[in-house]
Amino acid sequence: MTTPSYILAIDHGTTSTRAILFDHDQKIVALSQREGHVEYPAPGWVEQDATEIWLDTEAVIADVLNQSGIDPEQVKAIGISNQRETTVLWDKRTGLPIYKAIVWQSRQTVGICERWKKEGFEEIIRRKTGLRIDPYFSASKIAWILDNVPLARQKAQRGDLLFGNMDSWLVWKLTGGKCHITDASNASRTMLCNIETVSWDAKLLDLLHIPASILPEIVPTSAVYGTTAPYAFFGAEVPIASVVGDQQAALFGQLCLEPGMAKNTYGTGGFLLMNTGSEIIRSSQGLLSTIAWQIGDQVTYALEGSIFVSGSIMKWLRDTMRLIDSVSETSDMAIKAGTTGGVFIVPAFVGLGAPYWDPQAKASIVGLTFGSGKEQIVRAALESMAFQANDVLQAMMIDSEIPLSILKVDGGAAANDFLLQFQADLCHIDVTRFKMTELTAMGAAYLAGLAIGFWSLADLRNEVEHVFTPQRPEKEMQQRYHDWKKAVKACQSFETEEFEQHHR
Repeated sequence: MTTPSYILAIDHGTTSTRAILFDHDQKIVALSQREGHVEYPAPGWVEQDATEIWLDTEAVIADVLNQSGIDPEQVKAIGISNQRETTVLWDKRTGLPIYKAIVWQSRQTVGICERWKKEGFEEIIRRKTGLRIDPYFSASKIAWILDNVPLARQKAQRGDLLFGNMDSWLVWKLTGGKCHITDASNASRTMLCNIETVSWDAKLLDLLHIPASILPEIVPTSAVYGTTAPYAFFGAEVPIASVVGDQQAALFGQLCLEPGMAKNTYGTGGFLLMNTGSEIIRSSQGLLSTIAWQIGDQVTYALEGSIFVSGSIMKWLRDTMRLIDSVSETSDMAIKAGTTGGVFIVPAFVGLGAPYWDPQAKASIVGLTFGSGKEQIVRAALESMAFQANDVLQAMMIDSEIPLSILKVDGGAAANDFLLQFQADLCHIDVTRFKMTELTAMGAAYLAGLAIGFWSLADLRNEVEHVFTPQRPEKEMQQRYHDWKKAVKACQSFETEEFEQHHR
């Protein structure tokens, strides 16, 4: 009798780290999750402890092996999906971070980014990397640590420091310090990678004063990079066969494998990606051009709209405002409200991402009256997630010249029926939710399985759980969207040229 074999996905997000064991039939055998601790040391700053993230990773791996009762040798490969842009620098001799990991949401590098803009770097960065100068990306976080942590630059010049986003950090720890890599999808989020050549750009490194010696090797998204150190995986040397940014992992997990296919993830942030195939589409609408994945020599690109605050507004309503006891009750509350009564929430807690790119915008609740209760505010919060996604979707259709008819969705808030129905009504397209909810982890698992021949592309499949079709009149929803744009304008710190063009 053949011993069963499995693929392990490590799905590290902003608020939790999970390990999920998949069998050959693509079914979940075991799942373990640990909530992550996020720190806010100053207004707009967001940080995490990278060592704690590693310890959480060890714990969830141990837990899934214990739950399933399998031997570590039965795990044939590991795939990693990770929160992108979150930046850590560590001493390669001690293996210890020299500062907390600066999270993708953090705005503590606004000053650096403004200086780079004034120095005229915007156009060369956009052309080479497909990105904008923004605190969101890794480059300014690296510069901040090098400039603000004592002796950091000296250590870097001596070759004693290593940089990585969370993928590089976890692979380095899993391999016992033998493997310092990042995949093409994660490299494309640093603001240092030339996405045409898929290589670190020497000109950008020179302009931004970032030493090449700290950077990981860029490798394909689906490939065997090395094996786990025996002490890191309970005596087994298991191939690490994929690392992929979480949003690209979700795109792959939703099987958006052909140009024109798009998905939206309602996670801590909101991320709408469209597969553009081998073509880099340069956005005129405030979107990003990014690498979706690299398999062998074939690079697949995507258009992306990044929303900084999406599902995390529910956490704010629960933990800070105490308007809800559980996120699960929000769909019924929104339906009970019937309407927001003219209330709009613009959740610019850490500025606005695509398509506005205003790091100084402030979160706002507009349209309050004495009749506004918690149900109306909860409904407005849910609607804000859909409005922001529609901002991106409209920009994406203009850039790509592809009229989308289906939007695939995932993420924690995709379980909310009210949200998805409102999204379908607002965008006037079908919104598809799948039976498999762990599509980010599934994407990482697929890519690892493909690398070792555990699966072929023909084996990969998704089962639809529900399709939400538009129900409300298109004219009514267009008016709601018009009012939303007025609410956004009211909370902005300034009107960029792109904003004026987009809303003209």
